[in-house]
Amino acid sequence: MEPLLPASGRGELAELSVEIFRKSGELAATLPATSVRRGVADLVREMNSYYSNLIEGHKTLPRDIERALREDWSDREDDRRNQLLSVAHIQAEAAMRRRLAKQPETRVFQADFVQWLHREFYQALPRSEWFTTSLSGKRHPLEPGKLRDHNVDVGRHTPPDHKVLDDFMRRFDGYYSDPTIPATDRLIALAAAHHRLAWIHPFGDGNGRVARLQSQAAMICCGLDADGLWTLSRGLARAKPAYFQHLQAADQGRANDLDGRGNLSDAALARFCRFFLERILDQIDFMTGLISPFKLLDRIESHLRFTRVDLDGKLREHLARMLKALCLEGDLPRGAVPAILGLKGTASRVIIRRALAEGLVGSSSEKGPLRIAFPYEVVDSYFPLLFTDLPVDHG
Repeated sequence: MEPLLPASGRGELAELSVEIFRKSGELAATLPATSVRRGVADLVREMNSYYSNLIEGHKTLPRDIERALREDWSDREDDRRNQLLSVAHIQAEAAMRRRLAKQPETRVFQADFVQWLHREFYQALPRSEWFTTSLSGKRHPLEPGKLRDHNVDVGRHTPPDHKVLDDFMRRFDGYYSDPTIPATDRLIALAAAHHRLAWIHPFGDGNGRVARLQSQAAMICCGLDADGLWTLSRGLARAKPAYFQHLQAADQGRANDLDGRGNLSDAALARFCRFFLERILDQIDFMTGLISPFKLLDRIESHLRFTRVDLDGKLREHLARMLKALCLEGDLPRGAVPAILGLKGTASRVIIRRALAEGLVGSSSEKGPLRIAFPYEVVDSYFPLLFTDLPVDHG
């Protein structure tokens, strides 16, 4: 699978990397309130599962994802299966983030970690999903976290023989975990690793999901995650044809003596890395614009004014004032609400109860602090285009 890092186009790739690091830092500072960042990050995790499902050919509506998180399952078999896949992805990502927070020294390119991601995803699914079917129609059992024990074909690519997967995974870890990779090349290496892991195809099924989760883990370790405020899967799903084309092109052997010195095409790997980094930059820019506090405040007010016309005008004004304060300041004690609304205690409690009943705010206890909430009913208004499967191909 050499080369593991492209030699061509490095100047352009390095410039993209610098821009990504700069803008990622800007995104992390966009929402100053911790509880608001956490709420948006939870929503982004649902979005990540939605787009990862789309890449694999499954569509789960945001309201169905939210229902599934409450264990409210669809009666339709296909919809229920898609809900299960979404929840499994959300739970696997949440487990990954908890692990990296507790064990920041984790080697995310190591086979053990990659296999752990696979196990976390599949163990959240019923055993009826633990199988894969070859192109010839033969069904193979799948054990969560175990490397495949049979050979496969993926389109025109034939991944390594299952007997040598351990060797390939050791080489994958040994190269991409090398601390001597320069900081200017670290993000390029992360992009190249995404393709090489897909090329190895270590599992019978679930390789795409695991590769995207592994890339997200590597970006967390690089400090590019911006507290979970953006997702790689949205960028890849919105350019799905180009994503698959670049993956397939980088599978190919080198074209000629000028195409690097490894077995695979250096130029194609460089093009894949450029595509991958451009998608990262695109999504960081998208989320920065989307959650800019004052733009978000305007959209919250517009939602109440134009969408919630069923509510009394004065109530809408009070709700807008309270939600704006929660968006800017984060958690607020209930005792602070009267001053924000300019109302007496009894009247403000009526507004709080209505906001809680509408799902516009949340609280961990009956008398606990209030925080802004993002149920699926407000997502299209607060965060337009967050969930969409329109084909936007930037190939």
